Amino acid sequence: MKGLYARIAIACIGIASGVLLISTITFILETHYHLKLYQSQDMNMTSSPTFDTHFEQALVQSVLWTAILGIVLAIVISLFVAKRITAPLIQMRSVAERMAKGELTSRTKVNGKDELADLGHSLNYLAEQLLLQEQLRKTMTADVAHELRTPLATLKSHMEAMIEGVWDPTAKRLESCFEEIERLRFLVGDLEQLTEVESPNFRLNIKEENVNSIVHHHIEASQAAYEKKGVRLLFHDGVNIQASLDKLRFGQIMVNLLSNALKFTPEGGKVNVAVTEQAQKVCISVSDTGIGIDEKELSFVFERFYRADKSRDRKSGGSGIGLTIVKKLVEAHGGTIEIRSQMGKGTTVEFCLPKSK
Repeated sequence: MKGLYARIAIACIGIASGVLLISTITFILETHYHLKLYQSQDMNMTSSPTFDTHFEQALVQSVLWTAILGIVLAIVISLFVAKRITAPLIQMRSVAERMAKGELTSRTKVNGKDELADLGHSLNYLAEQLLLQEQLRKTMTADVAHELRTPLATLKSHMEAMIEGVWDPTAKRLESCFEEIERLRFLVGDLEQLTEVESPNFRLNIKEENVNSIVHHHIEASQAAYEKKGVRLLFHDGVNIQASLDKLRFGQIMVNLLSNALKFTPEGGKVNVAVTEQAQKVCISVSDTGIGIDEKELSFVFERFYRADKSRDRKSGGSGIGLTIVKKLVEAHGGTIEIRSQMGKGTTVEFCLPKSK
């Protein structure tokens, strides 16, 4: 920053001094020329040569002193202006260096409403975002560790018991170990999906698609699982609705919502899926007659690893990432999602996407 300070100061001094020197030299030359011209044209010589000489010297000296004082003033002002310009930049550099060392609570002081103030606000905003991302990273690391710890502990205890001969490696116990491994595999898969949709390089492959056709396809694919549990899956098929969307990612949304609805709907219940058209939006709702969610919990259900019922195990409650992925994908399409629920009466998840992008 010292180099920048010197360059700004030298530039200001050079410009001001150059203008003064050019003005001074031009004034002196022009004054001398016109006095000589006047003397040559004054044939009668009514004016005194001594007076003309002293007059010229007085003009030249006054201009020179003015130029010298102007250059001194330019130097002082230039140094002051350069310091005022570079001081906030020096402070911002110091804050950026502290942030690089991990002091994400560092902030720069912002004064005024000029471009430097805007830069200061941007740096402070960057610091806030970095702090938020660091907190999210720590939270996610803790959550992942927590989610992995239980199935790993179960596997370890089962394996130790069978190795030490306390348990016989029966088919049922091996099946229990297999279920824990599958749970871990699904968790890793969910984490991979979440990492992908949160990546800055994540892009959608948007095309014009028939929404009813895609929804109907995923309902047909889910029918077997619903019939096995004894839950009815109903689709209110309307007119064909076209929308701009990523077919693969839209499918991920439907699979997660249908899977959640089945998971929390008891045998004998039903799940209704409807596609409706609203102005420039297409809305898809998935309603179940399941156990429902407490109203106090609704604002947290889209957070990663969140479970409304803390007593619910991972087999019945899932990884807690599905709805987080759904929300990210809906927002990536430029849409919105909301959830409504009543304890003991069921839950409705509705998301709306713009018809064209």
